[in-house]
Amino acid sequence: MEVDILSLFPEYFRGPFDVSILKRAKEAGLLTIRHTDIRDFAENKHRRVDDRPFGGGPGMLLCPGPAVRAIRSVKRPISRTISGSRVVYLSPQGKPLTAAKCQELALQEHLILLCGHYEGIDERIITAEVDEEISIGDYVLTNGCVAAIVLIDAVARFIPGVVGHPDAVWNDSFQDGLFDAPQYTRPEVFEGMEVPAVLREGNHAKVAEWKKREAWNKTRRVRPDLIQEGEAL
Repeated sequence: MEVDILSLFPEYFRGPFDVSILKRAKEAGLLTIRHTDIRDFAENKHRRVDDRPFGGGPGMLLCPGPAVRAIRSVKRPISRTISGSRVVYLSPQGKPLTAAKCQELALQEHLILLCGHYEGIDERIITAEVDEEISIGDYVLTNGCVAAIVLIDAVARFIPGVVGHPDAVWNDSFQDGLFDAPQYTRPEVFEGMEVPAVLREGNHAKVAEWKKREAWNKTRRVRPDLIQEGEAL
């Protein structure tokens, strides 16, 4: 997968993509991440890319010209061999980023991530070039850079070869609509708390049953909205 991040602060991304799993994915050629400064597409000597909103209101908006030109500078046309680019605007008004959406995005060859800034962006940018808006939660950030990092990290896990043990991805929380079950490692007793006996007995059928039950119980307790009404084990 190739990802182009369009933002006002390319330097914001120094670090997160240069450690651990994402670093190894880049080194292995599984993931390519590039950065574009939207200010480079301003057409004034001060490189200004924002202005006051029509109709009044607080804050500033990202102007359509620089953002659209930035998107088009990295966008690929669809052809027989290339699926083209998918343009995602990171926005609190977008559809929630879910495990299912991450799996879907992981199938794309080229993602363009537009980071919002200020009070938002001119709606004509979305109309002209954005394929979908995605939100990482019901809250507002100072900019979309953090959201872009979260999306890339979550999506990259579904790219074949990125995660060392491929089964780990499919056993994580949300893959079957529930949280993952509680997990334990050595020592067997820590500060008086013991690892559940079923996990130490080696009966795989009982372990699977225990994990399913505990995952359901925690999901019901913490996120009952994920469990359909009337659903039970």
